Parts: sequence; structure tokens; C-alpha cells
Amino acid sequence: MTDQNKEIDEKKATDIEAAVFRRLLQHLDERKDAQNIDLMNLAGFCRNCLSKWYVTAAEERGVEIDYESARERVYGEPYADWKEKYQKEATAEQLEKFKESHKH
Repeated sequence: MTDQNKEIDEKKATDIEAAVFRRLLQHLDERKDAQNIDLMNLAGFCRNCLSKWYVTAAEERGVEIDYESARERVYGEPYADWKEKYQKEATAEQLEKFKESHKH
């Protein structure tokens, strides 16, 4: 860690991390073509995982948020609406890759 990084206090680090998370959500919103199955197959997480992590992080901080509310935060709209507009049927190849990558 450089001396400059050591000077970042915890609040500033949290502010930066929050900005990065918002930018990630913006990026995913701009890349609706990146299907969740593709994200899972390539990176091992997807928008739904982010939503679950959001719920967990909130709970760890004494804030109650339900999964659907977290998904709306991540997807930028109710999940059912997003799914209807943007989610494509997974191909047999995508499903096989997912199955293979989640055996262990």
C-alpha cells in the first residue's frame, strides 16, 4: 500500500467504494445484453448475487431490506419488468456451462 493510500480514512474509502458500486450498477444497466447466465458463467456472480449481497450487507448493519427491494435497486426497476424486457432464454450451451461450473 502506498503512503497516499494509507492517508485515505475509513469514511472516504467507504464513499469511494459506494461510488464504484453505483458505477458498476450503471455499467450493468448500460449492458443489458450481458445476461445473468453469461455473468455467472464468466465471473461466478450476477445481478441477483449483487442483490443478495446487498440484503446481507444491510442486515449486517441493522437495516432490514427485502430481496425484491434489493433487486429493484440493482436492476433499476422491478425485477419482473426487467426480466420481461431484457432477459433472453438461456441456450443449452449456456446452461451446460453453468452446470459444469457449479458442480463443486
